[in-house]
Amino acid sequence: MKQYAIIGLGRFGTSVAKTLYGMEYEVLGMDTDEDKVQDAVDYVTHAVTADSTDENALKALGIRNFDVVVVAIGADIQASILTALILKEQGVKHIVAKAQNELHGKVLSKIGVDKVVYPERDMGVRVAHNLISPNILDYIELSPDYSMAEIVAGEKMLGKTLAEVDFRRKYRCNVMAIKTDDKINISPLANDKIHKGDVLVVIGKNEDLQDLEEEA
Repeated sequence: MKQYAIIGLGRFGTSVAKTLYGMEYEVLGMDTDEDKVQDAVDYVTHAVTADSTDENALKALGIRNFDVVVVAIGADIQASILTALILKEQGVKHIVAKAQNELHGKVLSKIGVDKVVYPERDMGVRVAHNLISPNILDYIELSPDYSMAEIVAGEKMLGKTLAEVDFRRKYRCNVMAIKTDDKINISPLANDKIHKGDVLVVIGKNEDLQDLEEEA
């Protein structure tokens, strides 16, 4: 079973730790704030008070043995970068780091962080798309040009097949899956019907998805 270490137990780090622990993975939670570490005891396998910019402290924790280390440090950009650098030097297999802004993210990428995430920016994107259409449940940018959206099927689509709605020709988008209650239809066929309450997982260019959102 994979082992995860979460460095920084603010809102983002706590959310990641709770989710992984709830999925029954081994999770190490680490922060310099003793109160946050105490609070984390209920939702991590091990909770440790330590300074992630201290090379010896990380070495003593055997940080290089974890499959994934998440640097979820909040406002202290310097500590975030230094921590990522030390993790890289100590041979951590996979590093994920939270970035405050684009410049912070660029520096993290330059020093070899495997995945940079922007929680505040991404949540802002999702909220904005939800404001455009209440039928948009989720929106994930895959690249500067392409995104994926979860859209509740609109009235115009109900009872029709994917071929009849003609997503590719009309919207230039592809339906990757259809969620019906707890079931998910991966790679649906052209003759699969859309029912009330169905959630469509759609991928396409940002401007094409926007056209679809406005009609959804």
